[in-house]
Amino acid sequence: MHTNTRLGKYLISPLTKALENGWFACSVSIRSGAGSMTTDRVLRLTRLFRDRCVAAEYARSEGLQWIRAGTSAESLRHLTPVMA
Repeated sequence: MHTNTRLGKYLISPLTKALENGWFACSVSIRSGAGSMTTDRVLRLTRLFRDRCVAAEYARSEGLQWIRAGTSAESLRHLTPVMA
């Protein structure tokens, strides 16, 4: 299980997938809104990893970086881990 992170209106969820060759691929879901107004962006990342936890942390950091592009640095201090 990977730890989700809530940042303001966004929920960042790292995703990993074991490949047949033993490596791990990763993606990150960036969700905002509620109910019928929910938007979920999924970024499929191309880097592969030997360790599932390292892949999940990379996906999480890429999600934060994506949000950071449109969010002030001040609001990044309010990260709240959320267990899925």
